[in-house]
Amino acid sequence: MNDLDIPASQSTPYVSTRWEAGLVSMTGDSYPENSFEFFRDVIAWIEAYLAQGDMPLRLELRLVYMNTSSVKAMMDIFDLLEAAHAKGRPVRVDWFYDPRNERVVDLADEFREDCSFPFEIAPDGR
Repeated sequence: MNDLDIPASQSTPYVSTRWEAGLVSMTGDSYPENSFEFFRDVIAWIEAYLAQGDMPLRLELRLVYMNTSSVKAMMDIFDLLEAAHAKGRPVRVDWFYDPRNERVVDLADEFREDCSFPFEIAPDGR
């Protein structure tokens, strides 16, 4: 499977996947005109990764703002991780936020409430 390297735009996050590292990273705002179209390749990549082997998968998020349809697409991604976790697959989310933007913590925490896999929310130290 080819790794994704989707440049950020004014309304979409930068997305990078690394098959060998078991890593999906997203950085920026997400309010595209069509979130499902934007996230389609990301979801397909995650599905393909989870369908092969038993290597861990980690989502590293630095998302700042998400519109309603982006939230739904992210919920679909977390559902994939939840299903994999229920089957014993090691998965985790690390959501980093700017300490000056506490509302991101609230958003991340709402997602975390529905997840049983490891889900860390931490200030971004970079």
